[in-house]
Amino acid sequence: MALLTPLPGNVRQGLARISGSLFIQNKTRDCGEEHVYHTDHELLTGLPLQMMLYFNALFFPFWFISEIITLELKYTSLTTYYQFFCITALIILTFVESIRLYLGYIGNLHEKVPELAGFFLLTILIQLPLILFLLTDKRNLLLPLEIAVHGVYIAFINAEVILSFLVLKTMTRQLATKYCLRQMEDLESKRVQIRRSYLGLSHKRISMLEQHERDVFMF
Repeated sequence: MALLTPLPGNVRQGLARISGSLFIQNKTRDCGEEHVYHTDHELLTGLPLQMMLYFNALFFPFWFISEIITLELKYTSLTTYYQFFCITALIILTFVESIRLYLGYIGNLHEKVPELAGFFLLTILIQLPLILFLLTDKRNLLLPLEIAVHGVYIAFINAEVILSFLVLKTMTRQLATKYCLRQMEDLESKRVQIRRSYLGLSHKRISMLEQHERDVFMF
């Protein structure tokens, strides 16, 4: 049973267009006659990315618990601004992480470009900046446990960014190849139909000429 995606249809189309514009630089070359097409289905799922997502999902509850503990320990020492910011960042990171991992899972495992593109964008636009800010801002009063769990989390995120970029690049090019191949097949089928129609008309004309010759011979 296919997993449902939380992305609306217009969002999926937009992400698909973004992926195509990023990873398909030369559409003419991809559709050219010199390109070698493979009709067999090529497995595009990235095993390293799937492993990173799996271990990230296992690690995230530990990261969340560690953040709760460290925030409780240093909460009274933080300024009001940083108290609000740390709580907000923790809520955003937790909420986005659940969506991000789900999109990455179904996008990679089921070879869905929009979902994987959403995973990639959420990673580089939300998760990575927030976690880097929490780790590098000295006024955040970092504790040793925080430094350790943030370091592991950033390692996961960096690996996922690189791996998802490579998988997206492969998927979009493969989909572009399939699209071009389908267009070529449709064009070839139209040519065959036109050729058959032409041959049918020619055969009908020859039959009419033969019938006319027989009629003339009989008279």
